[in-house]
Amino acid sequence: MARGRARRAARVNRVGLTAVGTLLLAAGLAALAAGAGLLGPGTAGTPLLSDAAAEVLARRWVPYAAMAAFLLAGFLSLRWLLVQGTGDALGGLVLERSPSGRVEIAESVARSALERQVAAYPGVRRVGARLTESCEEPHLRMALLLDGDADVAAVWRRIRSEALADLGRALETDRIPAVVRMSMAARTGPPRRTLL
Repeated sequence: MARGRARRAARVNRVGLTAVGTLLLAAGLAALAAGAGLLGPGTAGTPLLSDAAAEVLARRWVPYAAMAAFLLAGFLSLRWLLVQGTGDALGGLVLERSPSGRVEIAESVARSALERQVAAYPGVRRVGARLTESCEEPHLRMALLLDGDADVAAVWRRIRSEALADLGRALETDRIPAVVRMSMAARTGPPRRTLL
């Protein structure tokens, strides 16, 4: 549900930005062609505003209407930018729902417990996690920075068998879709030497 909404919003953004960009490009190319005389010999020499257009723009209400249109466009642009900056992280997670109400915990509580648990695994330097999508069916996104000599398979097995299982039990759900990204850090110490 939330994923479909995000995809729809992204599609609307792409279509809207493409339409505005195409319109501005077409207007700029038309002005360039008119100025270069490609639309006829008289077009380049004519004034931008005809007498009728100049008469309409000279009316007293035109600057106020233009200012209102610019303020509306600025407000809509600012709102669009603010919406782009909002993340998809959750505020709370539903633990139990009943006719009398529901029990929630803050997303940050579950996230920080998970991060502390995974950070204690051997070879893990840094952990960042987010619970996203839905407060009743959350998805996990986790980024790990591992030591250069860490056992990646062992870290993944522990995350799957311990951390995700513990989180699922805490949230009373059987399945938590997860994306785990692991990066390896460069070794900081001297190279290891082996004796033969």
